Amino acid sequence: MELHFTRTNGSVDKTIDLLMKQAKGIHQPEIIREMILAALKAGQEDGEKADLKLMNATLKEMRFTTKVFSPYRDVKKVTVFGSARTKPEETLYAMARDLGQKLVESKYMVITGGGPGIMQAVNEGAGPENSFGVNIRLPFEQRPNPIIDGNPRYVIYKYFFNRKVAFLKEAHAIAFFPGGFGTLDEAMETLTLVQTGKRYTLPLILIDEPGGTYWKRWLSFLKNELLSRGLISQTDFTLFKSVESVDQAITKINHFYSRYHSLRYVGDKLVIRLNSPISPENVKLLNNHYSDILTPEGAFILSKALAEEHDEPEISHLPRLIIDFNREDFGRLRRLIDRLNDW
Repeated sequence: MELHFTRTNGSVDKTIDLLMKQAKGIHQPEIIREMILAALKAGQEDGEKADLKLMNATLKEMRFTTKVFSPYRDVKKVTVFGSARTKPEETLYAMARDLGQKLVESKYMVITGGGPGIMQAVNEGAGPENSFGVNIRLPFEQRPNPIIDGNPRYVIYKYFFNRKVAFLKEAHAIAFFPGGFGTLDEAMETLTLVQTGKRYTLPLILIDEPGGTYWKRWLSFLKNELLSRGLISQTDFTLFKSVESVDQAITKINHFYSRYHSLRYVGDKLVIRLNSPISPENVKLLNNHYSDILTPEGAFILSKALAEEHDEPEISHLPRLIIDFNREDFGRLRRLIDRLNDW
């Protein structure tokens, strides 16, 4: 029997409906129905056992990730990347510990890889009650640090790609300390996702010790090799900020959320939710200075919550800025958000 995601499967559809009814408490039954069908279809196909094991492990890991994080959805979180090899006596270790403490003081929780080095330092500063650890099974380095070991907010992954989803999906800001291949991998993937709009814009902070050269040399490579060849745009450099102190990092993260709250696409419209309103005069300025990111005949307009946002009643009172965004220049969009926060 060939299965379809439409309701054309006869007795199979009835059996799935009965299964969900017997299980009880099923939220979003249409989505769960499609997940069950996807599993059945995979079972019918002539795939390798390894492929099915990958699908199975991925679903289990992502399900558990949602279970761990969902009670804390109302709390902003900052993901911090950095080397597992940074020693406690190093300046960067002390800075990472200080960052964890000051993030908690600013009402954030922290997400780290749960390992040693920079990760442990951040968890130490934040304390176990304000820490998440999303670790990976490796033959070396990535044993859980003593702060996160046994923590109910600790998840260990088999696959890097599932772990990356947790790092980025749950974060409201991301801080990068100097690190090895893993840190650079996370930095480049994060930038790619934000640059292409596959991840909503958020503060991306590069942190180094005073006078440090790690990120300076990395930025030189981006400018001299990528920008000079036209492989990236100048506006891509607005997607992240570089600092040499913890206080600067905290200030930039807090500033991002001073007026800006969140964004959401509703059809072809980009809806920016604001913590406080802007004036009609400021909207005129936006229409003049940021017309390059609008669709033809598009505009910026003020609005209340749209009907399509009914599933987020807790923020329905917030004023909205509606944008006919061309979905091309996310660097300019980041600059626009900075402008909103500056007013």
